[in-house]
Amino acid sequence: MSGERVVLVTGASRGIGAHLVAHFAARGDRVVWCSRSVADVAPGGRVVPVQADVSDEAAVRDLMRLIRRTFGRLDVVVNNAGIALMNPAALMPTQAIDRIMDVNFKGTVLVSRESVKLMQRSRFGRIINMSSVAVPMRIEGESIYAASKSAVETFTRIFAKEVYPLGITCNAVGPAPVNTDLIRGVPKEKINALVARLATRELASVEDVAHVVSFLAAPASGYLTGQVIYLGGVS
Repeated sequence: MSGERVVLVTGASRGIGAHLVAHFAARGDRVVWCSRSVADVAPGGRVVPVQADVSDEAAVRDLMRLIRRTFGRLDVVVNNAGIALMNPAALMPTQAIDRIMDVNFKGTVLVSRESVKLMQRSRFGRIINMSSVAVPMRIEGESIYAASKSAVETFTRIFAKEVYPLGITCNAVGPAPVNTDLIRGVPKEKINALVARLATRELASVEDVAHVVSFLAAPASGYLTGQVIYLGGVS
C-alpha cells in the first residue's frame, strides 16, 4: 500500500505521540489524533482530533466507528498512550497500579482488538505498540510500569501470530529515555545512571523513535511481525 494512509496515534497530546502525529501528517497520511486531553489541534487538514480514553471499551468502540464513518478504513495504529509512576512497589497505591495497567496494557489490547475489525476489511494493517527499555533494564522503582510494558510485549508477540493471516503485523518499540514530560520528574542522577547503561550513552530523541515506528509501519515491512525493538543498545 502506497500513498495516503489512515493512521491512528494514541497518547497524541504531547511528547512522542505529538511528534508521531506531525511525522505521519508531513508524510501525507491522514492522522487520527487521540488523547484523553482536549485537543490542541484545529479540525480540518490532515489531522482529525478525537478525545478518548483508551482504557474505556465504549470510548474505543466509538473511536473506531468514527474512523470507519470518516475514512472507511484504518491502516496503521500506534498504541502510544501510556502513564508512568516511579515508586517502589511496596509504596504504590492500588489505585495507581490499576490506572497504570488499565492505560498501558488494557488500552493497548482494546485499541488493537478493535482496530483489527477495520483492518481486516482491506487485508492490511500495521499495529505498533509502545514498550520501554524499563523491561530489560529492570529499573528499581519502576516494577509496576515495567510489568505493564512486559505484558504489552507478551501480548504483541502472541497477537502477531493471531492476526498475521489477516494481513496485519504487530510489533513493539521500546524507546530509551526520551527528553519528554514522562521523565522530567525523574531525578537527573537516575536518568544519568540509566543512560550510562546504554551503548549510545545518550538520551533518545523523538525523531529516533519516529524512524523505527515509520519503518515498522511501512508496507514493505510485512514480513516483520511479533518483534520488540529496543533503542539505545540496552545492556
